[in-house]
Amino acid sequence: MTTVELAPGRRATVTPMDARALTCSIGAELHGVDLAEVSRDDDLFTELKSLLLQHKVLFFRDQDMSRAEHVALAERFGALEDHPVAGSDPENPGLVRIYKDLDSPREAFENAYHCDATWRDNPPMGCVLRCVEGPAVGGDTIWVNMALAYERLPERVKELIGGLRARHSIEASFGARLPIAKRLELKERFPDAEHPVVRTHPETGEKILFVNSFTTHLTNFHTEANIRCGIDYAPGAGELLRYLQSQATIPEYQVRWRWTENSVAIWDNRSTQHYAVQDYWPAVRKMERAGIIGDRPF
Repeated sequence: MTTVELAPGRRATVTPMDARALTCSIGAELHGVDLAEVSRDDDLFTELKSLLLQHKVLFFRDQDMSRAEHVALAERFGALEDHPVAGSDPENPGLVRIYKDLDSPREAFENAYHCDATWRDNPPMGCVLRCVEGPAVGGDTIWVNMALAYERLPERVKELIGGLRARHSIEASFGARLPIAKRLELKERFPDAEHPVVRTHPETGEKILFVNSFTTHLTNFHTEANIRCGIDYAPGAGELLRYLQSQATIPEYQVRWRWTENSVAIWDNRSTQHYAVQDYWPAVRKMERAGIIGDRPF
């Protein structure tokens, strides 16, 4: 508990944020927190960021903040990205509207376990996502603790993947539905990125399993240590990648959040994956997100 000076002779007592863990492995819901106020207060933001590093995803209810306050909160973490497919709100650069209604195609882009934009050389550090309007039931999002997923791998697998790297592609995901000319143009703008299969968190030092649905293949598996003849590489490398990708589906590493109007999630994209459950069509689901530019994984 700390005391904050308001004016001569006046003081206010500030208590620690009330963070309640939602599972044994990931996620906490914070109560009595006004995120609009956090966007303007250094001490509150410092506490929130510390809790984010601890729990990896934080949840809030009843956050009636403006789009400008949403952007200001996200910018506390760093500069915001502009999504090449979804674009940004013209009045609030960096704020992406993800609106699904009866006129929207029944897409299948979010309902896969993924880290946001790992097809970038510098994937997002994290994200602030707010529900503007949601279905009465359905449309939940799942997050996964990928540091725990790595920690619980068999030691022989950790040894095998320690030095491996993998390719991540926007062409093979968002680009797949485009005509070939536009798909190749997208790949030219965003060439496949290569990242370590096991990355190190730059702030906590945790080791993190860093392959997801944007990952297409392992790039340095074909060595004398791993290959006797061709069959060891194909399908050997692919089977290993699929095994690693499947770790995100283990329920013990997950938390599931039911959205309500003005609920917010803030997550660390470096140490988590998420999955947006698309079970709600034809109901309306309107979300607004601000993604924070990150660093190059190592």
